[in-house]
Amino acid sequence: MFKVGFDSNKYVEEQTKFILERVEKSEGRLYIECGGKLLHDLHASRVLPGFDPNNKMKVLQALKEHLDIIICIYAGDIEKKKIRSDFGISYDADVFKMIEDFENYGIKCDKVVITRYENQVSADIFKDKLERRGVKVYTHTSTPGYPSNIDLVVSEQGYGSNPYIPVTAPVVIINAPGPGSGKLATCLNQMYHEAKMGEKPSYSKLETFPIWNLPLDHPVNIAYEAATVDIGDFNTIDHYHFNAYGQISSSYNRDMEAFPLLANILERITGKDSIFKSPTDMGVNRCGFGITNDEAIRDASKQEIIRRYFKTKTDYVSGLCSEDTVQRMSSLMDRTKLKPEDRPVVIPARNALQKAIEEGKGKDGTVCAAAIELPDGRIVTGHNSDMLHASSALLLNALKVMAGIEKERDLINKSVIRNITRVKRDILSGKGISLNMDEIIIALAMSAASNDDAKKALESLTKLKGCEVHLTHIPSAGDSTGLRKLGLQFTSDPFYPVRNI
Repeated sequence: MFKVGFDSNKYVEEQTKFILERVEKSEGRLYIECGGKLLHDLHASRVLPGFDPNNKMKVLQALKEHLDIIICIYAGDIEKKKIRSDFGISYDADVFKMIEDFENYGIKCDKVVITRYENQVSADIFKDKLERRGVKVYTHTSTPGYPSNIDLVVSEQGYGSNPYIPVTAPVVIINAPGPGSGKLATCLNQMYHEAKMGEKPSYSKLETFPIWNLPLDHPVNIAYEAATVDIGDFNTIDHYHFNAYGQISSSYNRDMEAFPLLANILERITGKDSIFKSPTDMGVNRCGFGITNDEAIRDASKQEIIRRYFKTKTDYVSGLCSEDTVQRMSSLMDRTKLKPEDRPVVIPARNALQKAIEEGKGKDGTVCAAAIELPDGRIVTGHNSDMLHASSALLLNALKVMAGIEKERDLINKSVIRNITRVKRDILSGKGISLNMDEIIIALAMSAASNDDAKKALESLTKLKGCEVHLTHIPSAGDSTGLRKLGLQFTSDPFYPVRNI
């Protein structure tokens, strides 16, 4: 059941005000490194129910007349086709999406830098695609000696060896599709060049998680560790902040490790003592001040931790993460005293699977099941058949319940489904001929033209957004796409159906 725990309007007001105060204190251009997702921050909206996924963009929109935008992407992520899990698209595809999204908010974005570039062919192809669309693309190689050899880093052989990206606005936002993209190095590279020009640039960091004024063991902060488990981030007390002010503040390992060197580099670049006493000082994060219901935040964050657990387990089976990552994720589950079964849709999905097997629907390994929790808390299940994937059957069953339609009534004529499967098998030479979720939605839309029940069901489709779903198997690409498009929060057990391995 959804409970609001966050006031987005208050957050936008607080965040905008705080950034403006930081701009006023800056003597020169302010570079703001944006951690997390600037657009479509679905992680934040899941752990902070009530958080608008585009809150940070609304803040920037208020400042758009004073902004330049630079998007960073690590060349290695282009080469590996690293995937953004929220949308199921690669980081390089997400850069195109980010540029378009900025423009939809009236903010010009035409600068991209490929970091740690080593003449990768995939990076060159990506660069060419962007330039053909009028985007200016720059390449930065790895900075020699970075970060420990400050004499070399802050020199013509270090930052000076990478090109300066021309900007004109007083505030420059440095953003990226995900972590490890080179945002900080790009900020420092820009600041080095500007200092050489006689300017007085400054630096700040806009990052949502961990929330500095919440305890380390708060579930929302542990959920951040779960979200970055693949890169091994962990939360820690900002002892620099405590030593300077006597206040306990939450931070994370990379910021703490980088702070002494970062402060040193900033001092070397600007030629004056750093105004920052701690990583917390560097931040412009007012997220904690938007929380209105701590219990709702805790509950939502615990569910996110479990979702991340299932994702890690399926990523491991798919060869997308290491065993160490799985072990770290399991440790987070132990820390929060959570079990996979604490996710309400898990046991119903598994029970539906067992029931289907007992009823002889198919052999274990070829039968799949799924469960969804509707907005009113009711649980609906479904299983696969010769005509439908488990997720497709689940969707139709859920829509019948939502629209008050009897379970026995067909929303889509069986002859229509048979014709589609015949086309997939005999004309398109498909092996998996049952309908996935993407296909069943299209079939439902077509049926709505002549079937009143299908029309009622189709009108209920948007009411499922945000509902929780669990599958007893790793979904196909078509199912995953359909689930994401509907805005369903889905997880799966780490098993492939035998016939689809």
